[in-house]
Amino acid sequence: MSTEISTKLQELPCLPKPELRALWQELFAQPAHPRLRRNLMIPILAYRIQENAYGGLTPFTRRCLQKLAANPEQNRKAPLLLAPQLKPGTKLLRQWQGEMHEVLVADEGFEYRGKRYESLSEIARQITGTRWSGPLFFGLKQSQKARSAQ
Repeated sequence: MSTEISTKLQELPCLPKPELRALWQELFAQPAHPRLRRNLMIPILAYRIQENAYGGLTPFTRRCLQKLAANPEQNRKAPLLLAPQLKPGTKLLRQWQGEMHEVLVADEGFEYRGKRYESLSEIARQITGTRWSGPLFFGLKQSQKARSAQ
């Protein structure tokens, strides 16, 4: 984190509410809600300062959050699945039983042999004929055995 950003973040809790409101106006191009409390303004402003300096959420994260927000009752007890952070255009290669398999990471999902798939596990199942963890099959994570051996 740059020292300039770090200094701004450290100063936030010391600013009086009128200065926080002025900063809010500057960063969001609109006034803060009149009832917005100071202790809530500070972390929001801190996030916005960092977002402006380093960028916001990735498109993948935005889509995940939008899906969760679209139906909160259905997603209340669903575990949050953290997918590997793969950039579109990345090629995953795996040799299986003497044959090389290539998967292309797309904006939404994966492409394998001209067909789109939502998960790597679907592709691993297509290749092997059995249920596999896609990330494990393509070497993106270690098995429990390998983790416990370390």
